[in-house]
Amino acid sequence: MVKDIAPKAGLPANFLWGFATAAYQIEGGATADGRGPSIWDTFTKIPGKIAGGATGDVACDSYHRTDQDIELLKKLGAKVYRFSISWSRVIPLGGRNDPVNEKGLQYYVKFVDDLLDAGIVPFVTLFHWDLPDELDKRYGGFLNKEEFVADFANYAKVMFTALPKVKDWITFNEPFCSAVLGYNVGQFAPGHTSDRTKSDIGDGSTEPWIVGHHILIAHGQAVKVYREEFKEAAGGQIGITLNGDWTEPWDPNSEADREACDRKIEFAISWFADPVYFGHYPESMVKQLGDRLPSFTEEESQLVKGSNDFYGMNHYCANYIKHKDTEADPLDTAGNLDVLMEDKYGNSIGPETQSGWLRPHAPGFRKLLNWLNKRYGSPIFYVTENGTSLKGENDLPMEEILEDDFRVEYFRSYITSMAEAVAEDGIDVRGYMAWSLMDNFEWAEGYETRFGVTYVDYENGQKRYPKKSALEIKNIFDQYIGKV
Repeated sequence: MVKDIAPKAGLPANFLWGFATAAYQIEGGATADGRGPSIWDTFTKIPGKIAGGATGDVACDSYHRTDQDIELLKKLGAKVYRFSISWSRVIPLGGRNDPVNEKGLQYYVKFVDDLLDAGIVPFVTLFHWDLPDELDKRYGGFLNKEEFVADFANYAKVMFTALPKVKDWITFNEPFCSAVLGYNVGQFAPGHTSDRTKSDIGDGSTEPWIVGHHILIAHGQAVKVYREEFKEAAGGQIGITLNGDWTEPWDPNSEADREACDRKIEFAISWFADPVYFGHYPESMVKQLGDRLPSFTEEESQLVKGSNDFYGMNHYCANYIKHKDTEADPLDTAGNLDVLMEDKYGNSIGPETQSGWLRPHAPGFRKLLNWLNKRYGSPIFYVTENGTSLKGENDLPMEEILEDDFRVEYFRSYITSMAEAVAEDGIDVRGYMAWSLMDNFEWAEGYETRFGVTYVDYENGQKRYPKKSALEIKNIFDQYIGKV
């Protein structure tokens, strides 16, 4: 009889694993109990912006189904649940002088209490792309530094005050997406772009850099409020979540391609992480963007520098990178390079999924953790999103959707890669939150793309049915946790 051999890789016994969601993607209840519109409510109503004309008006109806969601989390064995707050549910008009909606606030107070009663750690994101629409109309939202920073800091303080039991906070989710997809590509709310066939407003050569800059300052200000007024009493921690993919050279023998790989990560991740850890932007960005990249005052630099108690990491996939010899396009946001799915020899970085941007490449997870660990001085990591869509999943019969072996293998390979980084490379990863707890509103892709480990039957009352991956993640973690 052959005994089971414990894997070489392992995770500490107190490792937190669970699932993640975002308010606009799951809550629904768009006008319930006084909630005001966000920029996504407005954006989804513009014809042609969202696949199938979908909106988040109902989504997974989680606003009315928190008990079901918590029961689901318990069934799956989750130890942590990352969710976000709808700013316009709490402060419908968004501003620091606007009234707080007590019903909206109490929804989150009760939800946190119920999660804790169920033995599940709440990991709370203050902002997951859904700016109150009134602030966009009132003063241009992110584009107005003074107003936006003051309003976000006020909103953050309202939440810190209301939720003293929460010990884990994230200020912003993926500011790259708010800036680039919202103010350069125009694919995300509020839809600014230089492409006049898509929008009448926007300058993609300047606005994304301004938006990113103001988000960083707002993040720093919120962290300052938390540390000065709440951290000691709560015993909590606060950080920002950044997204980024691993990069491999299109031509492995090209020094220029290898350099472009680092530059791509710098434009995607270090754009925000370098200011947070060093107080300034990456040199590669300064060189390419010149005075289009805003500069921090000394006070702002000091505010932002050191404003992370942990590194929040959203990671999904990898790409091949090919340098460009030509001068950078003013609308370029990637670092003057090509982002490709195949290398010089026609090898694919990974299998296709429903998402054109996402091809799994699990070894890249470990490599990126090491890259970040080296650059940022061995921070504490929390993986706040990791997951995959399946090509054609939405078109399958429900019975086949529930047998999501592709997703099971994705999670197994990625969690293994992470566990190897912890056990063999000494990376300090404390938690992992799979994206996503359930199928939901996938932004511009509407409901045609499913990322959930739980099938949501949108046609029949938003009923939830765990897929194979939902149940398998616990088994994968059981294999690794406590083996260090």
